[in-house]
Amino acid sequence: MKIIIDDKIPYIRGAFEPVAEVIYLPGANTTSEVVRDADAIVTRTRTICNESLLAGSRVKMIATATIGYDHIDTAYCKKAGIGWTNAPGCNSKSVEQYIASVLMVWAEARNVQLKELCLGVIGVGNVGSKVARFGELLGMTVLRNDPPRKRNEDPAPFAELSEILEKADIISLHVPLETRGDDATYHLVNSDFIRQLAKKPLLINSCRGEVTDTAAVKQALNQGKLEAFVADCWENEPDIDRELLDAAFLATPHIAGYSRDGKATGTLMSVQAIAGFFGFNLNNWTPSGVELPECPTIEIDGAGLSAQDIISKAILHTYDIRTDDARFRAQPSGFEKQRGDYPVRREFAAYTIRAVNIPGDIRMLLTQIGFNIVNE
Repeated sequence: MKIIIDDKIPYIRGAFEPVAEVIYLPGANTTSEVVRDADAIVTRTRTICNESLLAGSRVKMIATATIGYDHIDTAYCKKAGIGWTNAPGCNSKSVEQYIASVLMVWAEARNVQLKELCLGVIGVGNVGSKVARFGELLGMTVLRNDPPRKRNEDPAPFAELSEILEKADIISLHVPLETRGDDATYHLVNSDFIRQLAKKPLLINSCRGEVTDTAAVKQALNQGKLEAFVADCWENEPDIDRELLDAAFLATPHIAGYSRDGKATGTLMSVQAIAGFFGFNLNNWTPSGVELPECPTIEIDGAGLSAQDIISKAILHTYDIRTDDARFRAQPSGFEKQRGDYPVRREFAAYTIRAVNIPGDIRMLLTQIGFNIVNE
């Protein structure tokens, strides 16, 4: 039994060694020759699992420790009898934290109260649902758009795209990349999408670069049809459009989901999937060595602060997107290196707030966001 593992997957070393021969390789070095006698592959998005890689191999199972699975040719896998799995929702709290930081930085820069604004969430799966809930916790009006869910569930909670284009002050994209069919999302944000905007919203893309038409977004920014654009995902990454980078309010190298918590969860889900497929008894295995945050305690004296001020202090203590933005703008050619060397980021649950002069309702709200609270 042999398992090939992308050596960039964190916290996985030692998981399979009791039951299999394990080879750790950089994703770029996972070639057809390497996988020919492998039974399973555990990977991330930079290993393209298609016929060219897999034909003639004995691979029976692929697990990717990521939400996205664009790098897996699922049609070929089905034809070849190769099982596969992704890690849906593993980094959803991380992306929620990213969006929360975006909102706080943007609100501070524009001097606006988020509770007075409308948030449109396009794509309400694991990530979009959390972003929508966060918006509601802030008191925002939230519109949820998800055509597949609206067809298959109670349609009442879902808005048409046209309503979001009419009413939203902020639009956040959380859809998978689909190139065909009724639910195609390739270039969802195009010139027609922008033409229908009734307001000049902040647009945030933290799902897939190809969901936005780069040329159309640049034109919209130049013509003032978008108030601002935040990009974590880019067309043709890592070879990104430098003009769009310059025009973006905030820009990052596809790291929205890169919290250590999300990576650990993705690793755990992949290990469980491989173990379940081959019948390994790894039920008691959990990722170890997840780094602690540098400053896990947040001291906040709420005297004279608004609820948004208090929430902003807490969120930006855990993650201030401006640091990633500055690093990326300083060296955009280092897209992949910045992903590979991304610093420790922990989610809200890893932090405890020491609360002074913070009303009970705001303490409750901070708890609902995910923080631990100690009252002083």
